[in-house]
Amino acid sequence: MGNKDDLPWWQTLFNDKEHNASNVLERTMKAIPEEIEKAPIGWSVAAAAIGIPASFALFRLIVGKRYPTAAHIPPQAFAKSQRVKGKVVSVGDSDNFRVYHTPGIGWGWLRSVPTTRKELKDQTLHVRLAGVDAPEGAHFGMPAQPFSAESKDWLTNLSLNKKVHLELYSRDRYDRVVAMAHLRTWPFYWIRRNVSVEMLKAGMASIYTSKGAEYGKYLAKLEKAEQQAKRRKKGIWSQKDFVDPSIHKKQFLRGGDAP
Repeated sequence: MGNKDDLPWWQTLFNDKEHNASNVLERTMKAIPEEIEKAPIGWSVAAAAIGIPASFALFRLIVGKRYPTAAHIPPQAFAKSQRVKGKVVSVGDSDNFRVYHTPGIGWGWLRSVPTTRKELKDQTLHVRLAGVDAPEGAHFGMPAQPFSAESKDWLTNLSLNKKVHLELYSRDRYDRVVAMAHLRTWPFYWIRRNVSVEMLKAGMASIYTSKGAEYGKYLAKLEKAEQQAKRRKKGIWSQKDFVDPSIHKKQFLRGGDAP
C-alpha cells in the first residue's frame, strides 16, 4: 500500500487517527479551492453543474467558518454586529458564559460539540452579556454581593447546554466577546428570548452604565424590563440598600478594575 502522501486528498481526511466529523469537514473545506476537480463524484458533479466558485460557496454555507475564541473574530464582524450561533457549555459568573461556536449545519448528527474540559480548551468564546451588570461574586479579594449566587444559578438554569444566537458588539480588554444573546427553545423555536432582558425582568441584574456599555437597539427594552422589576421589588430590588455592582467594585478595587 502506498504511503499517505500518495493518497488522494479526500482519502487522507479519513486516515487521521484523531479525525472527527468536524475536523473532516473543516479540512475538506480548506482543500476544496485547489482540489475540487479531483474530489469525489458528489462535489465534482456540483462543481461541473454550478461552477467551482459557486460550489465552494455552497460548501462554505454548509460547513461555515468557526471562531474558536474571541481572538479569532475579525474586526469587521463586530463592526457589522454579525450574528453567530453556538451552544453554552459553561457559566462562569452572573453575567458571562462560554459558547462553543457552531456555524453551518449538521451539528448534533454529523458534527458534535465537545464535552470535556480538555477538548474545550481554547475552543470557546468567552461572552460578556451586553447591557447588564449582575451582582459580583467573591473574587479579587472582594466580598460577594447579595444575590450573586442566585443570579449565577438563574443564568445557569436558563442557558447552560442551550443553543444561543449572539449579536456581536465588541471585544473587551479581558478578551471577552461583548454580545447580546438570544435563546431559542424547542418547540417554540421562532420565539427569541433576549438573555439580558430576561435577567433584568427577573431582578437578577441592573443595566450596565459604565464605560464601554453596549446596548445595540435594545436599550428601551432593557429600561422597561428593569423598571418592571423595580416596581415589583424582584431579586436585587427587594433590598432596601441596593448597591450597584459598579459601585461595589469601586469600593473594594482600585478604579473598579474587575472583569
